[in-house]
Order: sequence, then structure tokens, then C-alpha cells
Amino acid sequence: MKFVQDLIIAPVITERSMTAARDKKYTFKVAESANKIEIKKAAEIMFPGIKVKSVNTMNVRGQFRRYGRNEGYTASWKKAVITLTEDSKTIEFFDGML
Repeated sequence: MKFVQDLIIAPVITERSMTAARDKKYTFKVAESANKIEIKKAAEIMFPGIKVKSVNTMNVRGQFRRYGRNEGYTASWKKAVITLTEDSKTIEFFDGML
């Protein structure tokens, strides 16, 4: 059994995601094994009062980085963009940042 906190790991705070939050599109880092249905249910449980319209997911590839003479790749991760319905409440966490 998967817990809600294991599926939705952290919000993604970038300039682009904050602009999309005005249109009720919220971006989160999610578990790589999570699918769209599980993410939708987890979001509605984690943030009571919201209604999810759609979930878009994408795998973000790790980037090549160098630190002095050492080089390698950052970790790959999965990103989910959750779109809420128009009559839904907003997610309070993002309200203070807009």
C-alpha cells in the first residue's frame, strides 16, 4: 500500500510553475512509480477541498554537471502538473507565493 506522502514528494518552485499556479496548475515532484490515477487521488486526499481536473506527468532526465575535475549526472525524477477544476479551491501552500 502506498501512502499519500510517498507519492507526492515536494512542490516544484520555479518562475514558470508560479505563473501556471495562477491558472490553477500546480507542479509537484512525485514518485517515479506513481501513475496519474494514484497522483490524482493522493492530491485530493493531501489537499482537502480541491477537485483535480487532469494530471500530466513527465520524466525529467538528470543533467550533466561538473564540480572541478569530477563529473557526473544529477538524479532523474518524475514531475506532475495537476490542473484543478474552475470551481475548486486553490492550494493554500501556493497562495502566499503568488
